[in-house]
Amino acid sequence: SMLLPSLLRRAHLPRPCHPPRCHLSRLLDRYGFVPPASLTPTAKEISHGTGAGADQKRRTKKPPYRPPSSLDRGDRPASHSDLPFDFRFSYTESSPDAKPIGLREPKYSPFGPGRLDRPWTGLCAPAVDTTLRSVDAEDPAPAAEKDLEEARRRERERVLGEPLTPAERSFLVDKCQKNRTKRQINLGRDGLTHNMLNDIHNHWKHGEGVRVKCLGVPTVDMQNVCRELEDKTGGLIIHRHGGLLILYRGRHYHPKKRPVIPLMLWKPAEPIYPRLIKTTIEGLTVQETKEMRKKGLHAPVLTKLAKNGYYANLVPMVRDGFLADELVRIDCKGLPKSDYRKIGVKLRDLVPCILVSFDKEQIIVWRGKDHDESIQDNLHNAFPSFLQLESAAVKNENGEKEETSSDCSSDEWSEISSSDDVPDDK
Repeated sequence: SMLLPSLLRRAHLPRPCHPPRCHLSRLLDRYGFVPPASLTPTAKEISHGTGAGADQKRRTKKPPYRPPSSLDRGDRPASHSDLPFDFRFSYTESSPDAKPIGLREPKYSPFGPGRLDRPWTGLCAPAVDTTLRSVDAEDPAPAAEKDLEEARRRERERVLGEPLTPAERSFLVDKCQKNRTKRQINLGRDGLTHNMLNDIHNHWKHGEGVRVKCLGVPTVDMQNVCRELEDKTGGLIIHRHGGLLILYRGRHYHPKKRPVIPLMLWKPAEPIYPRLIKTTIEGLTVQETKEMRKKGLHAPVLTKLAKNGYYANLVPMVRDGFLADELVRIDCKGLPKSDYRKIGVKLRDLVPCILVSFDKEQIIVWRGKDHDESIQDNLHNAFPSFLQLESAAVKNENGEKEETSSDCSSDEWSEISSSDDVPDDK
């Protein structure tokens, strides 16, 4: 009876305006709690909060991080180089005349996809499109290749400028010695590679000359190494002592006007060439071939090759060995198989001779049935011996012989001022 008046008074009081019950607790009706306006959701917020767009906006994530790649060039165009020769992995260890019989991989450009405007043929990136050749023409090379060769010759003469005087030559040679500078290019079993051209131009930014040290398989034919260095870089070899070369950049060389040299990102796979060792040697029967190989393994050793050595004396030694015996054996124990096979190919072309076997890490060569000693004498005259080269160098130092002009080729310079002994490490 005492609660009845209070209940009647509460029934006559105006009831507060509450939000919909679906969003609030039932305790509000019992205790009469009125939430502040900041905690009460409005109808507009309710309609936006329950939409599908809010869920999509909440679920969107940032794209995953993608590290930068040298292969991804974006919208940049392919690089262009004005160098007028075909790009190869090695210029001294590969010959354009040697035709392969197949490829070991598809024609993936080692410069990267879309990084160079030259197509990759599996062997090289030609400077001139090979599809423009004319079948009916007398010369298979198009006129564009001849124009490139002539332009390269004129540009090299312009950059080299006037010949160096003897005083300038001796000053540059002394400046590039080991006791004066540590800058050096090492030329190993792969020979003069394409990326090595960029290294030489980088060294020429800091000095007029760069020291090149040659060891391994390329030193069998040092004349080819000197010729390719001068041809591909545009410089001039002003000094040679064994496998040590000094490459001069020229009087009018400007580092900021150096040619564009795109870099190879990986070493391409070597193509497949015909077999070096045939089952039967040409002109012999199967039985005669087997007997010759057995005889070659018991022949006296001409010399033993050291790993990464200097092999410039090997060709004259083999020629001298053929004067005493028809078979020559060279011991190659400790050398990689690819190295002494490449040496055998160079001997076959330079001596010349016939490859018999590579068994038991030995190079066995045969002089052939049509061996003529008069041909060997002419080759000895074309390639003077070590004593002749040394006496010529002594005469040159004493002033009894005239100085060689600096615009001569590497072949002529090496015959006068170079020696075939191993360079000293003083």
